[in-house]
Amino acid sequence: MSGRRPHRPHTPHRRARAPRRRPCSLASAALAAVLALTAAGCSSESRQDSVERTDRAERAGRTGPSALRSEAAPTAPSPFWVDPESDAARQVREWEKQGRTDDAKALRRISERAVADWPAGDNPEPGISRAVRGATAAKSTAVFVAYNIPHRDCGLYSAGGAHDTQSYRDWIDSFAGAIGNAEAIVILEPDAVPHLTDGCTPAEYHDERYELLTHAIGRLKRQPRTRVYLDAGNPHWIADPAKLTEPLRRAGIASADGFSLNVSNFQTNDAVKAYGTRLSGLLGDVHFTIDTSRNGAGPLRGDRDEAWCNPPGRALGSPPTTNTGNELLDAYLWIKRPGDSDGPCRGGPAAGTWWPDYALGLARRSKDTTA
Repeated sequence: MSGRRPHRPHTPHRRARAPRRRPCSLASAALAAVLALTAAGCSSESRQDSVERTDRAERAGRTGPSALRSEAAPTAPSPFWVDPESDAARQVREWEKQGRTDDAKALRRISERAVADWPAGDNPEPGISRAVRGATAAKSTAVFVAYNIPHRDCGLYSAGGAHDTQSYRDWIDSFAGAIGNAEAIVILEPDAVPHLTDGCTPAEYHDERYELLTHAIGRLKRQPRTRVYLDAGNPHWIADPAKLTEPLRRAGIASADGFSLNVSNFQTNDAVKAYGTRLSGLLGDVHFTIDTSRNGAGPLRGDRDEAWCNPPGRALGSPPTTNTGNELLDAYLWIKRPGDSDGPCRGGPAAGTWWPDYALGLARRSKDTTA
C-alpha cells in the first residue's frame, strides 16, 4: 500500500518477461521484416550506447526534438475516462506547489490521458465503482484490468492472485457487478494465456485456468455495455502467433470482443499490429487492442537481463484512442499505468508502485507536446 491512497489499492502488476533472444531471431519472416523497418533491425550500432546517450540528454535537461522519440498523437479525441485523482495528477499538483513548473508541464502528458484502472485483488468493488461514477459523469468509457487469476505470474514479481477457483469466481462476479450498465472495457488477465503457452504455469493448473478464463469472459459479458479483451502477450514473447490460437480458443476467445497485446511491454506499434493481424487471421478476424503506454521508443535492445523491467530510455507511445486507422485494431490503450514500477529492478520500487522519476522520463521523451 506504500505511496497509494486508500481508494487506489496497491496493484502489483508487472510485465511478463520476454525471451532472452534478439528480435532478429523471431520465427516469422514477415514480422522480422516489420521489425527491421521500425526498429532498424539488429544493426551493428550499439543499442546500449544509444540508450546511454538518451539518458545523459535527459539528465542534462534536454527535452527538445532530439530527445523526444515517441509517435505523434492521433488527431481524434479519446473516448476514455481520465482520472482527475490519478498518481500523475496528484504529482503534477505537488510539483506545481514546489515550483517545479517545467516538470509538472511535462507530466501532464500522463495526467491528462486515460489510463486503465487495476482494481485491488481483495475487493475490486470500491475502485471500480469510483471509476464508473467518474466515467458516467464524463460520458466516457472506463478501462479496467482484471488481474487476479490463481497462481499469477508464476511466483515472480507480481505473484499472488485468488486463493482458489471459487474465490476467483466470486471476485469476477464482484468485478462485473460493480461495472453494472456503464460503458467499460476490461483487459482480462495479462500474462495468463501466454504463461500457459510458454510452460511457465505448471501443467496441473492448465485446465483450471482455461475454465476460469472462460467463466470470467462469460460473466463480464453479461454486463450490457462491457467489452472484454483476453490478453495474448506480445510478439517478442510468443514469437509464433499460431502457438496462441488453441490456448485462446480454449480460454473462450470466441465469446470475448477480442484479444489485447503488448500489455506493459514496449514493442512498437508497427510490430504489434503486424503480429496482431496475423493472430487475428488465425482466429477468424478477431479484433484486438494494443497497449501503447510506454512503447514510443520501442523496446530496449540487446540480450539484457530483464529488458522488460523498468528499462531506461523509454517514452510514452500513442495516446489512447479508437482512431487507429485499422479495422481490426479497436483501440490504442494505456493499460500499464505510465510511471508505475515494473518491479524492484534498476532502482525501482515494488511492482505497481508510483515512481515519479521514471514517469517524468517517459513524459520528457514523448513527442506529444500538447500538454
